[in-house]
Amino acid sequence: MNSLQKKYIDEVAPTLLEQIGCKSLFEIPSITKVTVNVGLSNATTTKEFIEDVKNDLMLITGQKPVVTEARKSIAGFKIRAGQTVGMKVTLRGRRMWDFLYRLIGTALPRIKDFQGLDKKCFDGQGNLNIGIVEQTIFPEIATDEVQTVFGFQVNITTRTDDYEGNVSLMRLLGFPIKKD
Repeated sequence: MNSLQKKYIDEVAPTLLEQIGCKSLFEIPSITKVTVNVGLSNATTTKEFIEDVKNDLMLITGQKPVVTEARKSIAGFKIRAGQTVGMKVTLRGRRMWDFLYRLIGTALPRIKDFQGLDKKCFDGQGNLNIGIVEQTIFPEIATDEVQTVFGFQVNITTRTDDYEGNVSLMRLLGFPIKKD
């Protein structure tokens, strides 16, 4: 069991139970999945870019990414139907907790001039959406061997629609969220 998952079970869940005033542990907010999405804007020009992104995403998440293709052609964006436009990885269970532990503990503090996550990163239901500018903040990526730099989106999906409960869940887990 990951130390972040152990922290959730031992410390965060009982604290949330008291704060929110729920009757059962099943009513408190919890994280169900983490989705990592990458848009491949340069994929039309270079095929090596797709392989570099795929390899780096596998190193970061520990799971093989799924390639997403365009469903229809859009002439304004120079996209054809069936063309590779992105990659995504959905993490659940142990891999999800391992990824979140590395994100909170090592990756986010390595961002230059990082002041914390804004509350605007939460959507209406309280799911957390973080935009990462470059993949080199993760220690798995050797910065001297990087040939292509890309950004990606991390979406942390929670079980409940309680906005304030989800914000306090993320704070208790250790996410650096700015105060109002």
